[in-house]
Amino acid sequence: MAATDRNSVLGGLADPTLQSQFIFRALMQAFAEPGTIADFGPLVAPPGAIEPGAASILAALADADTPIWLEEPDAAAAGWLQFQTGAPITDDLACACFAVLSRTSEVSRWAELPAGTPDYPDRSATLILPVEALEGGSPLTLSGPGIETARILAAQGLPDEFPEALAANRRRFPLGFDLVLVAGTRALALPRTTRIREA
Repeated sequence: MAATDRNSVLGGLADPTLQSQFIFRALMQAFAEPGTIADFGPLVAPPGAIEPGAASILAALADADTPIWLEEPDAAAAGWLQFQTGAPITDDLACACFAVLSRTSEVSRWAELPAGTPDYPDRSATLILPVEALEGGSPLTLSGPGIETARILAAQGLPDEFPEALAANRRRFPLGFDLVLVAGTRALALPRTTRIREA
């Protein structure tokens, strides 16, 4: 077996059924309470540049019917994702169900990803953005469904145009993308309904 094949086989979920359920529940709770942090723990050990948090989400949710777009092409990560999930890796943004962004993501391209249709707003992409950390950065104020009054987001390493991009995305509601920030094994969800402004 070639080294790349070994890399694809290793580091997946040890108990796919139970661990996928755990990841799914943790992520859904994070979406229900935007700005809170979910920690998936060391369930996966993917090769290449993909963050463990992103790999955990995809290992639990991606399948043969959910194409994945990698903003930063990575053969090792792509091979691992294909083996572990069965999901195709696509070069076409318009076909992506999941988009794994880079830390230097081109925010202007986010609007090219699927935003759903008026009849099927759920047919949109989920964006996964790696950041340096989910705490300790410049504060942004979150409000909207799942937030009683306001919640502070202080992730480090967000793109400069981040607040504007999410504001534009929210104006498309019920269309638009949902976003997950990941750092290490931790994740923070920002659904399209969340309002974001500088604190």
